Amino acid sequence: MVRLMVNGSAQEVSADEDTPLLWVLRDTLGLTGTKYGCGLSQCGACTVHVDGEAVRSCQTFAADLDGAEITTIEGVTGAVTDAVRAAWLDLNVVQCGYCQSGQIMQAIALLARTPQPTDAQIDAAMTGILCRCATYGRVRAAIHVAADMLGS
Repeated sequence: MVRLMVNGSAQEVSADEDTPLLWVLRDTLGLTGTKYGCGLSQCGACTVHVDGEAVRSCQTFAADLDGAEITTIEGVTGAVTDAVRAAWLDLNVVQCGYCQSGQIMQAIALLARTPQPTDAQIDAAMTGILCRCATYGRVRAAIHVAADMLGS
């Protein structure tokens, strides 16, 4: 049994040692906001927070996270989250939407540690999240808008 705190709720799940966190979240716990993209930790669609850090859940084994605090797109809250969501809506960032939970989770992690990021810092943080619709310019602009909201 693996004990996880998922979105503030204690969970005990039975998982083989090689079961990715992604499948525990989606298949065992029914949290489908975290997406499967590549399974190789290359696209970022599966990004969640583990103890406050953005990680790729497709290559993170649930058995290695006993006692960890996991936050998914369904459970992320707070001022940074509110600012990111508002900026995403204001700038119409989303097109197809498939990568967006990963984009948002990565952006929240960035702004939590770097409240006023430069373009270079944004690009470095977001480079691992692939967007088939190429909304990268809008993502960068939305992160700046969210940072401005938080700074005022």
